[in-house]
Amino acid sequence: MAVRTPRFYKYYAQTYRIDTAPDGGLVGTLLDLTTGLFVQDSSHIREVMRATTDSNIDGPFSEEKFVHETEIERSHYLSGDGPIFALYDTIKSIDDVAVREGRRRTAQETALVRALQKRTFKMWEDEAARRAAGEPPSFTVTSRFNAGQ
Repeated sequence: MAVRTPRFYKYYAQTYRIDTAPDGGLVGTLLDLTTGLFVQDSSHIREVMRATTDSNIDGPFSEEKFVHETEIERSHYLSGDGPIFALYDTIKSIDDVAVREGRRRTAQETALVRALQKRTFKMWEDEAARRAAGEPPSFTVTSRFNAGQ
């Protein structure tokens, strides 16, 4: 039975994408929370596709939710300089105002946050393409996982 791809999941705190490989098999990519980039890792494909009620695996879900979940994790685990992190600060400011006022985000605030997350996701994809082409990183990243090293 052929699997429709792409398929999007959350594997613990990392987003996970399954695509069809050129040879017809499946290939997985996992969000690396030390770099913010996706790395090829097909070792979880069976586990995520067979998960039923495991609270540490969620999906499959829409690409929109995949972008949203990826950007939540990046903004939580990573810090750095440059425009991506300025946009994360903008999102945090929106959330801080809502919390301070004791309310949820308004529909307009939520729409703005989602638009900013789509933008940061695209910026990360562009950065990954630049690096894959042999260009040096255009910004620095610190992860909560390697901040003390």
